[in-house]
Amino acid sequence: MEKKIGKNVSSGAEKVETLEKETAKKSATGGQKTKKSAAAKSAAPKKDRVAEQMEAARAEENAAAEARFEAAKARAAKKEAARMQRANKKQAQMQAKLKAKEKRMEKLAEEKSERAARRARKAARREMIAAESAAEKKQRLAREKRERTARKKQQEAERAAAMQAREEERRAAQEKRAAAREKKKTARAEKRSGKKRAPGIGGWIAAVVSLGAACLALATVVTAGSIRMNQMAALSENAYRATLFELVSVSEEMDDNLAKLRVSAGAGEQRMLLTEILVDSELMESALEKIPVDSATSTDISSFVNRTNAFARRMLAKLSRGEQLTQEERSAAARLYEVNAALVRELNDLAVNTPAGELRAFFEGKTEIRSRFAEWGKEANKKPQEITDAPFAGEGNVGENGVDKENEVSVAGAEERVRAFFEGYHVADVKLTGEAAARDMQCYNFTVTDENGLEIFAQVTKKGGDVAFFNSYEACTVKNFDLAGCDAIAREFLAARGYEDLTATWFSDTGMVACITYVAETDGVRCYPDMVQVRVCEEKGRVVGMDARGYLLNHENGGRVFEAPLSEGAARGKLAEGLEVTASHLAIVPVGRRETLCYEFSCKYGEEEYIIYLDTRTGEEVRIFRVHESARGNYLS
Repeated sequence: MEKKIGKNVSSGAEKVETLEKETAKKSATGGQKTKKSAAAKSAAPKKDRVAEQMEAARAEENAAAEARFEAAKARAAKKEAARMQRANKKQAQMQAKLKAKEKRMEKLAEEKSERAARRARKAARREMIAAESAAEKKQRLAREKRERTARKKQQEAERAAAMQAREEERRAAQEKRAAAREKKKTARAEKRSGKKRAPGIGGWIAAVVSLGAACLALATVVTAGSIRMNQMAALSENAYRATLFELVSVSEEMDDNLAKLRVSAGAGEQRMLLTEILVDSELMESALEKIPVDSATSTDISSFVNRTNAFARRMLAKLSRGEQLTQEERSAAARLYEVNAALVRELNDLAVNTPAGELRAFFEGKTEIRSRFAEWGKEANKKPQEITDAPFAGEGNVGENGVDKENEVSVAGAEERVRAFFEGYHVADVKLTGEAAARDMQCYNFTVTDENGLEIFAQVTKKGGDVAFFNSYEACTVKNFDLAGCDAIAREFLAARGYEDLTATWFSDTGMVACITYVAETDGVRCYPDMVQVRVCEEKGRVVGMDARGYLLNHENGGRVFEAPLSEGAARGKLAEGLEVTASHLAIVPVGRRETLCYEFSCKYGEEEYIIYLDTRTGEEVRIFRVHESARGNYLS
């Protein structure tokens, strides 16, 4: 095409050029005028036609070139798009591979971590089994058997409920299909009978039969649903009663063990009973979580269970040191028995005598039956609460009794001290309720009542007239203050009453109440015998309990000498391999009836935490506490 167009254009140009030359020649030679005009008229149209042909040829060539360019451009764009698509696809595949690899690595890491955790649990269990006594082994096996039985019953109930639900769904589906078939059959019969034709006897009979069949199908479906609801209700009721009976069983075992502890005199039998009480309290706490009581009542019950647990642990520690239970401690066991016995009576009555409807309403939170637990909790908390969850809590007097040095005060003087101590508590009445021995000191017992009728139990030393212990029975149900805020409140409270130079050594949070342990600190040495423990209500930000008996018995101003022949570095070398020290202090700790200067090491062994005390003279271990984690805060063993 290009060659053809080029040839045509060249031939036209030559003709134009020839014509122009001939015209110029004729004009120069003076040819005839007529012939010249005729030639000019003939050459002009030819020239215009040639120019038009040339222009058309150029336009055609430009259009063809433009088309070829656009085609090439389109091919290049298509090729680039395909290349980008392949690149994106490859990138997506690479990303998918990377994600899959990451998931595999995460899964492998999880499996590795789980294997390590299983190994750690197995190792810990082997160590526990190797270290436990015969009584502890017996109790552990009994506990594990109860747990397996409870799990088995729960699984069986769940399987039965699931099977029943599937069966009812199958029956309902069958009835639905039967109703649909009957409906179609009725519709076909009506269509055959004709819409305009008046129904005869047969039509009326068919209509009545169809209506009856439909009613029967509907009744069957309703009946099946009702049966299913009744069966589910029965299963729920059985589950509710099983939950109550589980709690009844554990509380009855604790009741039996507490009753035996009151009359036991042998250290071996006491250790076995206390071990069983310790386990029972943990099982009881777990069972109580399934009972739908309000937060205040839950706090009361959990507080009692925690007190029982702490008492058992403290008495076991004392017996392990070769000491004997005092009459006061036997009385404490008797008080715990009385409270637990009341709970057993309430639980038995609730589990046996409560109708099914009321029981369901109770577990669904729709009835006031829970008020019985509330009354029990209120009575339970009218017993003095010991704060014992801290290192060396409740160890008593070491060395010379500091209270005996003080002068005796009268009842009137003690009452005056009580009113001054509780300034700001809106005291309306102070009543003497008797006298008692409280940890190596004689005390007056007072009941303090505020303007709202709230009661506070307080003990005031006969010698010195100091408030050694008090406990308020108010409920704390909302958490408005954290541990740091409670610490500030407790420090301000203590400073206003003359307790200074104290350092906090232990925090625990038990049911909306913060328990903080303070000890006197002199020249950087923590003096654990000089202990003050404070309870702060996290709802109201008010101190609701204090135990300063250790501080009053043992505190000395400048009377102690701190000499550590063994350096801290040398003491660290005495620790067992594998322990990671996270903190260290010098500390005076009670050992029997004497004080011992020790290095206090807070340590980690894997994921476990320990507090270890080493004698600064010999480097020997004086005491080891293990820190346990629970839903209600950390505790020690």
